[in-house]
Amino acid sequence: MNINLGTPYEATMKKIIEKGYAGNQTEVIRQALLAYERMIDEEEVRLVNKAINSEMEEIRAGKTRVYTHEQVKKKLGL
Repeated sequence: MNINLGTPYEATMKKIIEKGYAGNQTEVIRQALLAYERMIDEEEVRLVNKAINSEMEEIRAGKTRVYTHEQVKKKLGL
């Protein structure tokens, strides 16, 4: 795979290699992809937690009704 990143990115890659954070350009790209994947995973967790907190606020405010496990079983005839 050949990738033309452009001068600024190639300079950044060179600095990363010179500082010893990676041994070559392939390692720099692999590390960048892994870091990006972690960032996406963390953002997804943040969004899920935000949704959970929003739902919990509605429950606390009485805007959403909640049922116990036993109530659900009884309603379903289990």
